[in-house]
Amino acid sequence: MFNKLTIFSIKSFIGPFVVTFFISMFMLILQFTWLYIDDLMGKNLSVWVLMELLFYVSARLIPLALPLAILLSSIMTLGNLAESNELTAMKSSGMSLWRILRPLTQFVVILSVITFFFSNYVIPVANLKWQTIIYDIQSTKVNTLLTPGTFSNNIDGYSIKVKSGSDNSFKGVTIIDYSDANVLKTVKADSGTVFTATDGKQLLFHLINGSVHEEMQAQAPTFDVNNKVIETPGNHRPSRSTTFKKAIYRLELQGFDLNKSKEDLFKKEYEMLTVFQIREAEDSLQSSINQTSNKFTTQSMNQQAFFAARNNIETMKSSKITIKDDSLNLVAVPRKVIRLQDLSDSERLDAVNAAIVTERSLRNTANEQNEFIKIMAQNYDLFHVEFHRKFALSGAIIVLFFVGAPLGAIVRKGGFGAPVVIAALLFMVYFVLFTVGENLAGSGVLTPFLGMWIPTFVLLPFAIVLMSAAANDLPVFSKKLWQIMLTFGIKR
Repeated sequence: MFNKLTIFSIKSFIGPFVVTFFISMFMLILQFTWLYIDDLMGKNLSVWVLMELLFYVSARLIPLALPLAILLSSIMTLGNLAESNELTAMKSSGMSLWRILRPLTQFVVILSVITFFFSNYVIPVANLKWQTIIYDIQSTKVNTLLTPGTFSNNIDGYSIKVKSGSDNSFKGVTIIDYSDANVLKTVKADSGTVFTATDGKQLLFHLINGSVHEEMQAQAPTFDVNNKVIETPGNHRPSRSTTFKKAIYRLELQGFDLNKSKEDLFKKEYEMLTVFQIREAEDSLQSSINQTSNKFTTQSMNQQAFFAARNNIETMKSSKITIKDDSLNLVAVPRKVIRLQDLSDSERLDAVNAAIVTERSLRNTANEQNEFIKIMAQNYDLFHVEFHRKFALSGAIIVLFFVGAPLGAIVRKGGFGAPVVIAALLFMVYFVLFTVGENLAGSGVLTPFLGMWIPTFVLLPFAIVLMSAAANDLPVFSKKLWQIMLTFGIKR
């Protein structure tokens, strides 16, 4: 009887599961294609390149399609059994809902385990492959960087605009170079030709009849003893302009490499790692954060005369050279304390200006260091999010099955009618919770664990209530059902 029930359950489930899985995959692939349609159109790509891209993308989308397929197929399967009274017949023979669902539960658990290993070992490779292909497609032609009539910011540190042109020749070229924080350059030319350097690290513009306007960084003002500005070397940026008939302007490709990309470029991204590699990367990143903080603290202290002198004394004491302690005390404790009131006006002004410059320098350095550590901490959270994602997707498959199966038994509807509507609404809730949790975890609002497991925690109570209602043949909001649940008795 057990073997017949297992075969019957699996046969009833596998058909709707396969159909809904491929429908889900088709919808997700269409969504991906729509997202990258601008990069794929007009590139004269071969069919094999597109097939390779869709193959790797399909592998990446499988963990997203499985929860929807499990949810919809479980509703359809139990709905068909209930609609044809086969579920009622099984219950009449003394079988509980848990016993009826045991073969499907075993199948779903095995599927969730396979999904985890697939996400852990196959998905990282698929992510590496498809992102490499997309990167190569986006970098196929230089002229794809430039759109006539609008500024292009595809290259970090530069903003480029051309009036008209095609292929690699353009007219009315304007290049705004802000790659150097101290100098803002604006290059204008009547026409130009763009091409890539042989090493792929520079983009070269061969410009004709143009000018270069440079604006330097403004100098810091000088303050008096009352902290008021007494001299301003200019209320505007110092600037200079030059003209040329022919010139070659080089752009450093820091944010857009036009070479044929290598897979090593993406291998250290968190989406390309297994859970074991993510753990190693997290440890390395945490160590880097600690080292950066300690190094900044040490450097900041060494910029102060007191701490620098103390470190020098400790170094001298620990050295093999014999130095009398009296001489060290002379260095550590000066015989005379120099007070600000004892200085002349010019000396006092120099001292105040020096203190202001030092304070501003330390404050700017501290702010930059703080931002850098924040970025490293965000990267750490992204690795942690990816770690929990691999487990959360497998957990979601099991929870969604226990939401869909009793729901199908309750609504007693099979086919692609009501089950599709119900599954779409439930999956929308799951997907919204998953997306919101991922974004909140990535931004640091929630912990990565809580952010990735929110859908499971929210849907789990619904699964318990629905299973209890279906097992006891009671309405969801009946008083008796909640009494049974409070006594931890789901039935038989």
